[in-house]
Amino acid sequence: MTPPTTLNELFFGAAARYAGRPAVMRRKEGGRWRDVTFDTLFTRVHHVSCALRELPLSPGDRFAILSENRPEWAVADYACLAARLVDVPIYLTLPASQMAYILRDAGAKGIFVSSAELLHKVLDVRHELPELKYIVMFDGESAAEGVISLHEFESRGREAVARQPTWQIDALSVAPDDLATLIYTSGTTGEPKGVMLSHGNITSNVVAALQVLPIGPTDECLSFLPLCHSFERMVGHFTMLQAGSVINYASSVDAAAREIGEVRPTILASVPRLYEKIYAAVLAKAGSGGIASRVIFTWAREVGEARLTARLAGRRGSVITSFAYRIADRLVFRKLRERMGGRIYFAVSGGAPLNADICRFFLSAGLTIFEGYGLTETSPVMTANSFAMLKPGTVGRTIPGVEIRIAEDGEIVTRGPNVMKGYWHKPEATAEAIDRDGWFHTGDIGEIDSDGCLRITDRKKDLLKTAGGKYVAPQPIEGMLKTNKFFANAVMLGDRRPFPIMLLVPNFPALETWMAEEKIAKMSPHDAVADARVREKVEREARKSLRDLAQFETPKKFLVLANDFTVESGELTPTMKVRRKIVEKNYAEQIEALYAGAEH
Repeated sequence: MTPPTTLNELFFGAAARYAGRPAVMRRKEGGRWRDVTFDTLFTRVHHVSCALRELPLSPGDRFAILSENRPEWAVADYACLAARLVDVPIYLTLPASQMAYILRDAGAKGIFVSSAELLHKVLDVRHELPELKYIVMFDGESAAEGVISLHEFESRGREAVARQPTWQIDALSVAPDDLATLIYTSGTTGEPKGVMLSHGNITSNVVAALQVLPIGPTDECLSFLPLCHSFERMVGHFTMLQAGSVINYASSVDAAAREIGEVRPTILASVPRLYEKIYAAVLAKAGSGGIASRVIFTWAREVGEARLTARLAGRRGSVITSFAYRIADRLVFRKLRERMGGRIYFAVSGGAPLNADICRFFLSAGLTIFEGYGLTETSPVMTANSFAMLKPGTVGRTIPGVEIRIAEDGEIVTRGPNVMKGYWHKPEATAEAIDRDGWFHTGDIGEIDSDGCLRITDRKKDLLKTAGGKYVAPQPIEGMLKTNKFFANAVMLGDRRPFPIMLLVPNFPALETWMAEEKIAKMSPHDAVADARVREKVEREARKSLRDLAQFETPKKFLVLANDFTVESGELTPTMKVRRKIVEKNYAEQIEALYAGAEH
């Protein structure tokens, strides 16, 4: 089979290979998971694409998508691409002002929206968008001018089929260098930038990823990360289609933890936050089960670590270790795997660094996690762990066709067919990101080890520089706290300050177990973080986790918070990255109090 070179070749090739198969995707409706066949997907894409072709649009015009993950998202995406349009996915969680900025900057001529609620969000800013002429709503109907239901839109496309006999030929005429999509980076600082990804950028990444990750027609995934996220779109959308795997769309991000047990996927792709939450829940449950439960869990973890160490070194564990592991698996690890469906062949972690200890724990439990690395600008995957080279604490080797090197200042730079065309309407930003030799500057700091595996050490622009001139890398330090069962989240601050501080979000279930043991009455999170005994416990645990740090990088003060950081507050990007400046702004008064009168 000749590998595809464009996303349209990928779609039409998959549709031909898997025609007649019972399911390409599933969605939960009325409490039941319902199949969508390849034939149904192809027909709907055909009709919607023909309807788009009937509009006064030209190849290269932009059409946005504002929707939850669902089959219609895929239909809209493939239909836009087949109509030679450039689609612009938009995060649901963005405030109306940012959504308006993206639609205006992209010059979107139309938009697909999933619901009446999201339609109102668009209508509220429509007066700011003179180029936005067409709105297609997935659910229901609207009397608003220029709004048409997807049902009616598909009907128009079905009537237009006879007038569009060359739709597939025209779709396949796109070149690898033709623009396919504009994905706006959420950005931890500054305004969003539209990343221009071509058909060849994304398709080359899909083809290369499938040479590293063994995904096939017998696999199933659970799609719950937003499809606006380049990682989910490439892995859980295009790659799964190319491989012939079944895509199950979670009802929501919040429902994913429950529905993973219903779907029982073989492949799981997520950002580290999911694995961190599962890990914290496991620790909290082990801690709440009494002394015997804690002893068994600690013993099982030690056995699992011993077996993993031998495995990663290419050795067979001793007979005693193997026997002990079978018991540990029955008592502890099997329950974790069953909670995650019991069929996961491997999981992928991307979008942000995954703590090595957390990764090793899952590996010890028989859940293989391949950590990878990439950015929206690189379509997105650059490196990945695999069965051929599994090395926790690294993001693996480069995938085929991708080059990586470390610049003199430690920055990771890359080039290859996956590197973006540039930033939409931002030639200066493009020139700053991609040098004359085609190397894209990632902004991440890293190193390559003797096995050719890449290790990310921090963000170049995320480094904190204390008033004393010392540079501190916050992410690894924050990661140390996430392996402690008493912490759900942590953010380090201290740029241009006398010393670093740490904002701590306790793992309240674990904290409540400790409080019960100490005969401290149960209280709300707000009251708990105000209690001197609780704060002392939290800070003591933090210092214990960070005891091996150098003096200059050790936080001297802690701020214990009752609430976690959220996308809605602006403290997290839609891809769950911390916006330190927003966090610092939101807690400015408490932070100033920590520094007030402190010794330098």
